[in-house]
Amino acid sequence: MTNSTTAPASSPVTGIGGDLTVTRIAYGAMRLAETPAGLTDLMQAPIWRAPQDRAGAVALLRRAVELGVDLIDTADAYSLGESEELIAEALHPYDGVTVATKVGVVRPSPGEWVTQGHPAYLRQQAELALRRLRVERLDLLQLHRIDPEYPLADQLGALRQLQDEGKVRHIGLSEVTVGELRAAREIADIASVQNVYNLSERGHDDVVDYAAAHGIAFLAYFPVAVGAHAAEGGPVAEVAREVGATPAQTALAWLLHRSPTLVPLPGTRSPAHLEENTGALGVRLTDAQYARLDAIGKQG
Repeated sequence: MTNSTTAPASSPVTGIGGDLTVTRIAYGAMRLAETPAGLTDLMQAPIWRAPQDRAGAVALLRRAVELGVDLIDTADAYSLGESEELIAEALHPYDGVTVATKVGVVRPSPGEWVTQGHPAYLRQQAELALRRLRVERLDLLQLHRIDPEYPLADQLGALRQLQDEGKVRHIGLSEVTVGELRAAREIADIASVQNVYNLSERGHDDVVDYAAAHGIAFLAYFPVAVGAHAAEGGPVAEVAREVGATPAQTALAWLLHRSPTLVPLPGTRSPAHLEENTGALGVRLTDAQYARLDAIGKQG
């Protein structure tokens, strides 16, 4: 098992489910949504409508693929399905590109994200995702959240039924603990787990290690939220200067070293930031640099 003090060999690719190989800088489509005027904290964006500049969003997705990104992550809850439609417009028929989506959260209003794990609802949303993405099989379908109102066996059973019907290739989970992941693996084959994880948000260190030990892809969302650590003169910036990279690239490079099955999911609407993020694959950290970053991350 890997741990947070030993950097594994950094590879540009990893596997999902044993038969999908993906580049280890993916694209998270959550932020590919319209942002209300005057909103400066993008973490507070409602993710309620697709961008008004649809042509620009399509161009950004296509540019991501040109830069080598071959895993796009979305959800039925992002912009009420418009995110999936936008991805289809830009990338269908997905030659060499894996699209992962999620079901299990409803959006009654722009400010609400409500867990909904009724098995029939999960199957319905998967059917809608198939239509919006214009495919007959979803490569990776993730349970957006485990709903405590329904047995886990029923929720994963719905996804496994879709898998048995040939409509889902692999099943994943989002925001789970090691205990929940263990329980889920008793019910279905779990190919991936998607949790928030970055240099300063280390609450899922044990999930990262468990996933690596069992060959499960760990998809890290909000991967560059390093906060004060990346300030000018801070420790991330210091390492960034040493390796000739930006602080964001350095934070992503730390993730790539953290675990061989970890895939960061940076999201952006900026072509410049997109290129910056994908450039992290070329950043090499020494063991000493990795350990320095790892230490400051543990300090919070």
